Parts: sequence; C-alpha cells; structure tokens
Amino acid sequence: MAQTIRTTHVGSLPRSPELLEANQRRASGDIADAEFHEILEHAVDEVVKRQVEVGLDIVNDGEYGHITSGAIDYGAWWNYSFSRLGGLTFTDTDRWEAQKVVRSEPGNPRLTSFPDRRDRALFSAAYEDPDSGILTGRAKVANPEFTGPITYIGQDQVDTDARLLRRAADKAGASDAFIAALSPGAAARLDNRYYDSDHEVIAACGEALSHEYRAIVDAGFTVQFDAPDLAEAWDQINPEPSVEDFQKFIRERIDVLNDAISGLPREKTRLHICWGSWHGPHVTDVPFADIIDEILRAKVGGFSFEASSPRHAHEWRVWQDHQLPDNAVIYPGVVSHSTNAIEHPRLVADRIVKFAELVGPERVVASSDCGLGGRLHEQLAWAKLESLVEGAEIAARELNG
Repeated sequence: MAQTIRTTHVGSLPRSPELLEANQRRASGDIADAEFHEILEHAVDEVVKRQVEVGLDIVNDGEYGHITSGAIDYGAWWNYSFSRLGGLTFTDTDRWEAQKVVRSEPGNPRLTSFPDRRDRALFSAAYEDPDSGILTGRAKVANPEFTGPITYIGQDQVDTDARLLRRAADKAGASDAFIAALSPGAAARLDNRYYDSDHEVIAACGEALSHEYRAIVDAGFTVQFDAPDLAEAWDQINPEPSVEDFQKFIRERIDVLNDAISGLPREKTRLHICWGSWHGPHVTDVPFADIIDEILRAKVGGFSFEASSPRHAHEWRVWQDHQLPDNAVIYPGVVSHSTNAIEHPRLVADRIVKFAELVGPERVVASSDCGLGGRLHEQLAWAKLESLVEGAEIAARELNG
C-alpha cells in the first residue's frame, strides 16, 4: 500500500475580523448570546472548510471557542481556562504586571514573573523596544488567582466546542479532527492563595480538566494537551535550575496528566510541547534532549513539538537514540510560527523525510511548530499550511520510491 503523510497543525488559527469584533463586544456586554453564537458558528464552519480545502487531514475549530477579550487573540490558548475553572477570583491587574519576582533554590524550582524570564534579561534592550517585534500585539489580560477549591465549570462551553466542530466537519467532509485543551501544569501557573502546596494546585487542575478531556474524546475527537509547562517553564525559573531539578519538575506534571487521562483511549490523545510562542531570541530554552525521557513517560498516543524554529530545528537528532512508545506517533512542526518567511515545500518535504527515516513514515504526522493564530498575518498563516500540505505530498512520493 502506498504510504501517505498525514497533515495537521497545533491549534490556533487566525480569527476573522467579524469574530474578533464579536469577542470584543461580548467582553463589554454589548452583544446578545444568540447573536454571538451565530457569528461563532459561522466562523467555525468557515475555518474548518478552509482547512479541508487546503488539504489538511486532521482539522480543528481554530480554537475559536477559546474565548478571550480584545481584538487581539494572542494568549487565548491559556486564558480561555479562566472561565472554565471554578475557584478563581479575578483581579484588576494585568497578569504581566501582577506576578512577583521569585527566586528558586536547588531542589525547589519555582516560576518567577514573566518579565523576569532569563531570556528577557539577556536581551533587555530588545524586549523593551516596542519596534523589535518581540511582544507586538500583547493584550492586557485580567489576572485571576486561585482562592478556593478548583472545579470544572466549563461543561457547556466544551460541549459547544464539540457540537460546532462536529457540525462543521460533517459539512466540510473532514474525517478526523481534534480539540486543544490546557494541560494541568499549564493551568496551574496562576497565583495560589488557597492550597498548601504547588502539587495540590496541579493535582486539582488535573482533576478539574479531566472532565474537559473526557468530553472531547466522548464527542469523537482527539484531545490535544497544550503543555508549555514542560519546556517553556525552564526559562521562567530563575536562576537557571539544574537539569535534574527540572526533570523532577516535569515528572510531577506528567504524573498528574497521566492520572487525568486514565481510561481515555490512548490513540485519541496527543501532547504538545512548546518553548513559548513569543518572537524572542530563545537562547535560554532547555534542550529537547534534556527533557525527552520525561516527556515520553506521558501515556498519550502522539507527541507534538517544535522542529523548524531556528532554536530547535536541529533537535530531530533526539529520535536517533530515543524510541517511541508502541503505537505512538510524532507530530513534528515542519513550518514555524516564529517567522514570516514561508517555508519552501521542498524544505518541508526534507524535514518530513528525515523524521520518517528515523521513526517510520507511518508514525509521522506533519504539523506546525505552534499555533498560528495571533502570531502571523492571516495570509501568511494559511500560506504556511499550504506549503505544509504540498511538502507532505512531495515527501510521500519520495518515500514511496
């Protein structure tokens, strides 16, 4: 049988101007629920249809149901959870401004504030220059805190996500689809004023979000766990921790995730590892080789990771001496969210073939490095997905001889 290379992406896709305006009106209480959901339904129909027309095999709703306020959707992947988790109290302070500087100690890595990241300190002049492009478009986001027992209150919202995606996929003829959800460790990054330990916060987030994970799978979709806490968090620990301490930091979060997804079909789960979506230097990113053993402990059916960004494109080598779990696949990013340049299909094909030769073509699903919505202009994002599909077709022809 001829080998094909399936294609997908990580999740966020550019929102239409109409949906951005509706989100803004919703945040200010200036739109009725019925009107908003009509706009949302149409937007999901259109984004799924466009993915199918581009040729993607595994589509999603563009994360349009991950609602955030403002005309910029940057950051919706995380703050959508603020309306789906109980036990939070909102403050009037932007999360960027509210977080406190925290210093870690050996054996006890702790997240410091976003402005205190080590990458930011090394390139402070560039980060503080509004024309550098590093933080362009960052919207202010209200900063909630954990002030009570963490519960899941987002059942209606996740049911709406699933209903709209099913409707759109059936109309467009899409046979496979996924919905992204926050990992327990990523959800736990808010300030805690209720629990006695970080572990209790992470475990409570895992218990709460398990309901979202189950709802997505029960609706017939694959659930993707967005987990920048497994890689990006390294840069937010100051001073730099030992590799051993960070591996323990990851291990705790993987254990909670495994508990949260216990009983779900493994083939309906995939884990996205991310070093952060901001367009910065990233010279303080943790090497993939230092965390891959802990990552592979996750009991999921697939592993999504950056493989084309300037800081991580060389790390395909980790698969030379690390074996995938049985029946698992990889979703290497073969187009990047961090550059406006559109990858040539020939380059995309070369990247795919390299991974296929290491793990087997049947275990490779070509993807993007990270979500493209809010990080690239709409034209550029879709052009990258077109190049991804064309590159996968070239790679399949070559792999078939």
